Amino acid sequence: MMTSKEIRASYKAFFQSKGHQIVPSAPMVIKGDPTLMFTNAGMNQFKDIILGHADIKYPRVADSQKCLRVSGKHNDLEEVGHDTYHHTMFEMLGNWSFGDYFKREAIEWAWEYLTEVLGVDKNRLYVTVFEGSAEDNLERDNEAASIWAQFLPSERIINGNKKDNFWEMGDQGPCGPCSEIHIDIRSDEERATVDGLTLVNQSHPQVIEIWNLVFMQYNRKADGSLDSLPNKVIDTGMGFERLCMAIQGKTSNYDTDIFTPIIQTIATLTGIEYGQTKETDIAMRVIADHIRTIAFAITDGQLPSNAKAGYVIRRILRRAVRYGYTFLGRREAFMYTLIPALIETMGDAYPELISGRDLIQRVMKEEEESFLRTLETGIRLLDKKIEEAKEANTKVLVGEDAFILYDTYGFPLDLTALILQEHGMSVDEAGFESSMQKQRERARNAAAIDAEDWHIVREGETQFVGYDFTEIDTEILRYRKVSQKNKEYYQVVLSATPFYAEMGGQVGDSGYLYDGTNKYEVFDTKRENNLAVHLMKKLPEDVTAHFTAHIDLERRRAAEANHTATHLLHEALREVLGQHVEQKGSFVSPEVLRFDFAHFSKVEPEQLRTVERLVNARIRANMVREEFRNVPIAEAQAMGAMALFGEKYGEEVRVLKYGTSIELCGGTHVSATGVIGFFRILSESSVAAGVRRIEAVTGAGAERVLYEVEDTLRSIRELFNNSPQLITAIKKTVEENAELGKQIQDLVKAQIAKYKATLLERREELSGVRVFIVREDFPADAIKDLAFQLAGELQESFLFVAGNRTPDGKCSLTLMLSKDLVEQRGWSAANIIRSVAKHIQGGGGGQAHFATAGGKNPEGLGAAIEQVLLDTGLKS
Repeated sequence: MMTSKEIRASYKAFFQSKGHQIVPSAPMVIKGDPTLMFTNAGMNQFKDIILGHADIKYPRVADSQKCLRVSGKHNDLEEVGHDTYHHTMFEMLGNWSFGDYFKREAIEWAWEYLTEVLGVDKNRLYVTVFEGSAEDNLERDNEAASIWAQFLPSERIINGNKKDNFWEMGDQGPCGPCSEIHIDIRSDEERATVDGLTLVNQSHPQVIEIWNLVFMQYNRKADGSLDSLPNKVIDTGMGFERLCMAIQGKTSNYDTDIFTPIIQTIATLTGIEYGQTKETDIAMRVIADHIRTIAFAITDGQLPSNAKAGYVIRRILRRAVRYGYTFLGRREAFMYTLIPALIETMGDAYPELISGRDLIQRVMKEEEESFLRTLETGIRLLDKKIEEAKEANTKVLVGEDAFILYDTYGFPLDLTALILQEHGMSVDEAGFESSMQKQRERARNAAAIDAEDWHIVREGETQFVGYDFTEIDTEILRYRKVSQKNKEYYQVVLSATPFYAEMGGQVGDSGYLYDGTNKYEVFDTKRENNLAVHLMKKLPEDVTAHFTAHIDLERRRAAEANHTATHLLHEALREVLGQHVEQKGSFVSPEVLRFDFAHFSKVEPEQLRTVERLVNARIRANMVREEFRNVPIAEAQAMGAMALFGEKYGEEVRVLKYGTSIELCGGTHVSATGVIGFFRILSESSVAAGVRRIEAVTGAGAERVLYEVEDTLRSIRELFNNSPQLITAIKKTVEENAELGKQIQDLVKAQIAKYKATLLERREELSGVRVFIVREDFPADAIKDLAFQLAGELQESFLFVAGNRTPDGKCSLTLMLSKDLVEQRGWSAANIIRSVAKHIQGGGGGQAHFATAGGKNPEGLGAAIEQVLLDTGLKS
């Protein structure tokens, strides 16, 4: 039996022998095409050649292309895992001819490869050809049919309609008939009973299309008519996973060696055998499929996020986490540990998996852990709502409750619907949308601006002079009164202004207008429709007067220092962490700077210290600003300027250079780095998976931080009697505290051991089940330890339930069931604990054999314990 690696290699070798150039797969994540987020077909990377926008480098090409179909008309996401052949990410084997060979070679080589190279049984193959279209005045594709007739009887050459057998790139452009190859992989007995001819294109899981040969010979014009293409194109696509299923004699793609190593790794990690139950099988297939999508997306530079392609990847990852959580009992991140198995199966063909292994695993682990925290909180709340709905005898979750899960806990609606479905319930989607709309309205109202019409004082356009001047003679061009959040102020447009309007992360300037007698405060400057708008609480008495516009120089200088520091910080981070570091956002104010950047893990303290030292060294070097205005974008990039995180640049840009730091930037900056004074990092944290944030201060702000540290250190030293060996004194206190804590633990353990002996001496039995009820207020860890000790020692059916008060005035419940009660009687500690937690005004969860709950009503502990006995039928 050929392995998947051998099949892939054989395809490339076969078409290489036919004069094809073997090209690498294009990225699965598409950059620079507004019509597509992901490669969803093998032809995507050749679109410009097919459309005539790019020259033909190789007339014959073949490859194995990684594709993703999760949006638009090609959306297979919800089917994935539930059947045997749908996938999110899949490989498409393809061969192309650009103005070279056409139908005869495409068909003959496809037949040769399948039947002679792979040894496919000819009697299991069927083909379809285009039947023609009266609408387009096209006859049946008799040319293709006659070529197929060399190999197949006429009854296995099936006519297909325009929908199935005429391929079009879009409403306009290249198009043409196509011919599909189908294979019947059913058993001989099934084939003898039902003719495969009747199952072609009928969605039968074992009578499937494996190869589509597209013959682009027409061009669809704007009026809908067709012209012949001067250069005909062959575009074929064969689903690699389906092909492997057929060649390896399987009836499911997931049983091929593409997926079995991953599924076996999942089974080993979870202790659940594949094939054991329908639910766990689906979960394993979902994870095995999704792990490929996530890994390839990350290697292509697309990290999970909350927008566009990043959101699609995050949704796929969270779907996999959710299946692992619900059906495989995974409460900790684990999918990232499957990457070695994926590399084993696909690393040879896609070496980017090997080089990107660390990044893939780190990003996935962080995303998993983040969503697991969301799941825990959201599922507890949803479980409570499900119980309340059942008590109210309704099978529909109120839309507002679903929205709270979404809005507060980040719980996607589709996951809520999926969990409800498992309980025979549904969600009020209309109510959810209504709540969503109300929130949008609230947000709009909060940000709503009630503005009067503009009052035109004089015609003209604003000139920004803030790069060169901090004050300028000016006049008011227009103004209007604005109301927002019960506050009134004025928007004023000036003929010339030194005020920087908020943009590119830098806050706007403040200052005042001076008419020779009075000062009128400008408390902020915003940009509206690319216009600098000055915000003022009071208008000048004479708006037609001449003014001098003054910015708050101290605030501007502090903001400039922080802004220039972000440039130095960016360069230092790339030097210390690597060239993958890329700015993802920033905030610059006079008080603080925030800098978001792409990096896959926490920046270690020694790395931060190195970055800080590099920045401060460049500050001390007092590098003079080199500024280049109105530079063509291509020339700026040739200078080495970095175009940042999808910023929208015009044809001409401003370039700022401090030593080797060169960036495109429209903000205000210091004349030389020495002006910054001193740079100090306050914190480093995660903003999202793969995105880190540094907060820092400069100049006087950095001085304040140092003084605060000194004051704190002085206070700590005073707590330890001004010990000259402060660290030693603190360490000694910590060690003494730890020793006292250990003594308390030992005491509790001794008490538990004694209490356990007492419990074992007493024998309370209900309906053949030994019952242990604990009402003493032991610590939660001690109760859990006691329960597991009993489970390890007892060989009989037992139920352990404990209700205890906690030092903060709250309470907790603990429930442990013996293995036979779970497996033979079908009891679930998690379900029981959720049901009885209402008595203590709380919620809980866990596993089938062990669960806990917390609540704020200790008075309900007795009722909760009694309810456990009633729910299990031990009492009536």
